[in-house]
Amino acid sequence: MTAPTFTPATAGEDWAELQTVALLGTDRRPLPPAGGTPALVTVASAVDRTDQAAALLELAALSTVRRRAGAQALPAPGLPEAAAPDHRPELPEAAARRLSVLLGGRASGGAPANLAELLPQWLATARERGYRPPAALVPPLLDAARARSELRGDAVALAGPLGRWLAERNPDWRFVNRTADGTRPAPAEPDRSTETGGPDGSVDPAEQVWQEGLFAERVTHLTRLRRTDPGRGLELLRSTWPTERAEDRVLFLDALQDGLSGADEPFLEAALSDRSKNVRATAAELLSTLPGSGLATRMAERARAAVRLDGSRLAVSPPTVCDAAMQRDGITVKSPTGRGERAWWFGEIVAAAPLAFWTTETGLGPEELLRLPAGDGTSDWTDDLREAWARAAVRQQDAAWARALLGPAPREGRPGRTAGTPSKLLSVLPGAERAAWTAAFVRAHGLADAFQLLGACATPWTPPLSTAVVAALERAARSGSYPWSHSGVLGMTERALAPETAPAVEALAADAAPDTAWADTFERLAGTLRFRAAMLDELGG
Repeated sequence: MTAPTFTPATAGEDWAELQTVALLGTDRRPLPPAGGTPALVTVASAVDRTDQAAALLELAALSTVRRRAGAQALPAPGLPEAAAPDHRPELPEAAARRLSVLLGGRASGGAPANLAELLPQWLATARERGYRPPAALVPPLLDAARARSELRGDAVALAGPLGRWLAERNPDWRFVNRTADGTRPAPAEPDRSTETGGPDGSVDPAEQVWQEGLFAERVTHLTRLRRTDPGRGLELLRSTWPTERAEDRVLFLDALQDGLSGADEPFLEAALSDRSKNVRATAAELLSTLPGSGLATRMAERARAAVRLDGSRLAVSPPTVCDAAMQRDGITVKSPTGRGERAWWFGEIVAAAPLAFWTTETGLGPEELLRLPAGDGTSDWTDDLREAWARAAVRQQDAAWARALLGPAPREGRPGRTAGTPSKLLSVLPGAERAAWTAAFVRAHGLADAFQLLGACATPWTPPLSTAVVAALERAARSGSYPWSHSGVLGMTERALAPETAPAVEALAADAAPDTAWADTFERLAGTLRFRAAMLDELGG
């Protein structure tokens, strides 16, 4: 039987045939005859075919050279459009060097500063001062933000137009387009043409993000829009609401907290009938923060039925059933925490009722109401009522109620009577008052339970709060406790302690026994404070 012969007409067919021979083996498939241009035929015919396998490799090498020799370079792509201009002043030279050190993670001169704790404050301060970084530092800045999500807001704002331009060309920096930096206002006026495409068929990039973007990009877009044009944001959400997944609807509703007003009430009322209980609960919580909303009024009526002023006490009659109307308003039949049903329903009603209702209904102020015992004749409901009022104070951002619930500044030996979560109540108060209350708490009770309270205070801490924390650290060192028992607070002190306390910390380092954990801790803290003071000075702060 005569073996078939092949005469490839093109380089592609030649290569494909050689691949077939390689796959099947030279025992089952003969080598193709020389073909192609006369020059190639001449060279291929000279290949020694005694060893079929070796000949196959040589023919493959010839075919490769033939294909590459025929390839033509593609036209060079045009240069991309330059990044939008950035008119902010560039960082002072010393501050730029400091940023390079912070991004590099190693302080010069062996200073024991904790640079990881200081970078967020440097970024926030530089952003506040309105600087732009040197172009060469933008890539490492975006790399740092990629690794640490808590840096992204300030890092993206600082990187400015160049950062967004770079992000469009590097997939590693896609987070830039999903980060709400507060510097890119959404379109101020609705552009109806973008809903179906402009006259030239183009689509507004912002609308395209909402229609085609990743979930995080869509949440970011909606959040930005709510901060600048709440009505437009609501309209956008309403346009796709029926097609969104339940878990996405919950987070989209969360975004409505920005710019929440009575204009959102009809949409949120409709969401109370959503098939998802989490969506219903989120809508109910938002509605409860609108003092004049229908839900707030309904909750006030339920609260009136559950609590009444009876002389010098509050008579409590918690609901005995969670009816359909209560369930529609976001109250679940079963408590998610295993709490008793009546106590759960009672707490949900009080937490969602307007706090102004209580003062209007009883003629008493928050302090007076908090002094009254509450019960139903057989059980004490005082703690349940205060805990629900605390939730309402946080939800409604009511400073008067938060202040009353926190009570006077803590003093040593005097038990506190704070209901709810003190750190959440503190967050409702003005910054100076927050710091003063926390300083009193630290002076009275030390650092053991102060972590969340300190976290609720603005940074840098006020000098009185910083002094109270340094004094508490000194007491902890003298009591024989270990530094790592306060690791959370110590980490916070490195970024929040007032730089003015550096001499006091240095004195503690000098007084501590040499080569001890506390000596190292105080020395490192002092180094961080010195570094932070220098970096703020370079930024003009």
